[in-house]
Amino acid sequence: MANTYSQLYIQIVFAVKGRENLIEKSWKDELHKYIAGIIKAKGQKPIIVNGMADHIHVFIGLKPSMAISDLVRDIKNNSTNFINERKFLKSKFSWQEGYGAFSYSHSHIQTVYNYILNQEEHHKRRKFREEYTELLRKFEIEYNEQYVFDWLE
Repeated sequence: MANTYSQLYIQIVFAVKGRENLIEKSWKDELHKYIAGIIKAKGQKPIIVNGMADHIHVFIGLKPSMAISDLVRDIKNNSTNFINERKFLKSKFSWQEGYGAFSYSHSHIQTVYNYILNQEEHHKRRKFREEYTELLRKFEIEYNEQYVFDWLE
């Protein structure tokens, strides 16, 4: 569209099915680069991809021509195939259904970037469940605890 200019900054968070600790340090950087490549191939701007063994944070610059749900679907489908085709795990890998998407202003880019970059440090003090439900509360998103994720206890 002529004369349409925008840049939307979105943090997307999604978990491994059953929230199992399946993403291993030996291949997580390769996975993160692959996910960044998916985002780029879709014409979007990957800012940072990082996470833990049981979940991923993706921070992107999103153009309004791309639906977040379509991008997340493609990231999950393609990265699942990537993990399974390379046989990183003995069992079949998959992501849980659903995701969180949170928008930020341009002035928050560095703060969000640093937060995602330092995931290991954050999770020494706080579990993913606490982190995720805090995001939902902070962004005033109504949710039913039983439908947030399939939590393994």
